[in-house]
Amino acid sequence: MPKVKTNGIELHYDLHGEGAPLVLISGLGYPAWEWHRMVPFLAQHFKVITFDNRGVGLSDKPAGAYTASMLAADLAGLLDELGIEKAIIMGHSMGGFVAQAFALEYPQRVEKLVLCSTNFGGPHHVPVTPEAMAVLSDVKSDPVTRFKNGLIVSTAPGFAEKNPEMIETWLQWRLENPVDVAGYQSQMMIGMSLFAEAASFENKLPKISVPTLILFGAHDKVVPPANADLLAKQVAGSRIVILPDAGHFFPIEVPQEAADAVIQFAK
Repeated sequence: MPKVKTNGIELHYDLHGEGAPLVLISGLGYPAWEWHRMVPFLAQHFKVITFDNRGVGLSDKPAGAYTASMLAADLAGLLDELGIEKAIIMGHSMGGFVAQAFALEYPQRVEKLVLCSTNFGGPHHVPVTPEAMAVLSDVKSDPVTRFKNGLIVSTAPGFAEKNPEMIETWLQWRLENPVDVAGYQSQMMIGMSLFAEAASFENKLPKISVPTLILFGAHDKVVPPANADLLAKQVAGSRIVILPDAGHFFPIEVPQEAADAVIQFAK
């Protein structure tokens, strides 16, 4: 498994396809597996770089709170090791925080930016819905029930019922790749560190001048799609695409539709 030394840790990565470099940054608690259904479509057009953020998968899991800037520096080091000066940067959910930090701190290294199912933090974003919060904060159910309920609330209505094999595959993957609790908690601190308005990205985003796509699932209860408009107001000239049949996990729910939106924007 390929790894590089970056920012004091070892980071696991994979390369797929040929073309302009496209980096995919995963969300909270997920390694590069999150993108496995989109990669085959994207790799027909781009050199796709997937990697495990610090704290998950095969990458190192150092103790302590993580920040978006820290993970952005990890990515900068990965690109250095791969000899890539500039790339299309795409981040989902927590990975969207990292993508925003990277675009602000390494603007010369961003060709285009794709912000997926994310927000800018602070007090002015649209928070998780009460329905999703109730499920995601459940500590009474057994782990398997919690995970299944989390998938149901994080996907479009009816997706779980229509795709039982996919849900079982997802569950089996998680059972075989359990969350590292300490790493998960360290990653959670990324979002928590953005709670204050001064710490959020809201008033910093106008500095971003590269073409930007804001991509959401219409049924996202974890990061409601109303956040797309808020992001777009801060990033001049940005484009919004709402995937009509998806929730928060659109990279797994509607991989081809999501890939098509990215290809049309980034090619």
